[in-house]
Amino acid sequence: MEQRTHRLTSERLVGKPVKIEDNYAEVILETTEEMAVDEYGLVHGGFTFSLADYAAMLAVNEPTVVLGKAEVKFLKPVKAGEKLIAKAQVSEDLGRKKVVEAEVFNERNEKVFEGTFHCYVLEKHVLE
Repeated sequence: MEQRTHRLTSERLVGKPVKIEDNYAEVILETTEEMAVDEYGLVHGGFTFSLADYAAMLAVNEPTVVLGKAEVKFLKPVKAGEKLIAKAQVSEDLGRKKVVEAEVFNERNEKVFEGTFHCYVLEKHVLE
């Protein structure tokens, strides 16, 4: 399926789409030292959140989709150098409002993040 939203997203910072289907998407992110916040290599949670958010946007895959609200849990730390995969599925389609469940896993298939994303498909671009 063709990517219809968030086409200019940085693969290096936010992730690379690997699957886009009806109401479902998967995105992979290779974490880097640049994302670390300390000498242990702990990746800032914002990168994990962004990855999950991007997968949620792609699961909706409408050009004018935006995030309105998210409820998330960070379950395990992520270390620089780990490869993450986000999987997102639309769980409720309420017309212009879509509820998306997203999970992020590390390369050992451990869940590191989960969240519910409340997405809205606007009539025109949010900046118009």
